Amino acid sequence: MFKSLLTTASLASLFLMVPAHAAEYKLDPAHSFIEFEINHLGFSMLHGRFNRLTGELSYDSANPNDSRIEIDIDPASVDTNHAERDKHLRSDDFLDVEKHPEASFSSTSFVSNEAGGTLTGMLNMHGVSKEISIEVIKIGEGEDPWGNYRVGFSGATELVREDFGIGYDLGPAAKTMQFQFTIEGIRQ
Repeated sequence: MFKSLLTTASLASLFLMVPAHAAEYKLDPAHSFIEFEINHLGFSMLHGRFNRLTGELSYDSANPNDSRIEIDIDPASVDTNHAERDKHLRSDDFLDVEKHPEASFSSTSFVSNEAGGTLTGMLNMHGVSKEISIEVIKIGEGEDPWGNYRVGFSGATELVREDFGIGYDLGPAAKTMQFQFTIEGIRQ
């Protein structure tokens, strides 16, 4: 009997040594946002967002450095609360959505810290792929009132428009754009 208990204990300890796998989450499009702001000719700040995005993320709070995320963005869904401006932003002066109907971000690494961490990956936009880094803050995780398990993050980064082939002259104050995101995932 002692040998049987020892064997059971050994098997249990082997099971506990198997690393936990990160949970897979699907982005909740009703609670996930990609927003931007850019200086408007040195007079004010223009704010906008992309209304359609999908994606998946993998996250394990015990091993956050193993996290990954994939986001697909519909550039034609750009929305600045002004129809004529949005039409111009979809044109070949800016996003050229007929020629470049998709944009995406695919992470390559995550380095965690006490507040969240730095997410690095490839942003594909306007036909250009470029590595960017995003400072990320974990907002929270847990069960929602309907029995789903959720996790949420926010982050921000600055992009140089010309790095993505968007060179339409908006004045020297508009060379860069600030991008903010809030992502909420539902565990699958």
